[in-house]
Amino acid sequence: MANIKSAEKKNRQRAKHQARNSAQKSAMRTAVKKLRAAIASKETEKVPALLKSATKLVARLGGKGVIKKRTSSRLVSRLTVATKPSKK
Repeated sequence: MANIKSAEKKNRQRAKHQARNSAQKSAMRTAVKKLRAAIASKETEKVPALLKSATKLVARLGGKGVIKKRTSSRLVSRLTVATKPSKK
């Protein structure tokens, strides 16, 4: 338990940031899951809108440091490639 005023404040901030980051990561995972489900079920009319919202969310979280930048970049890239029709 923190005894110093500044340490108590830092603990309050940490808890607040932790809750916000957790909620944002959860929202990101849900968006990615919805996109992957739409791709798997071949719902081609929904995919572009879901891709846009998911990549926007992932990129924003990468920029804010909630997830690592390279992780967000890799995820956006893989989702984009997954939505492209195969050239076979």
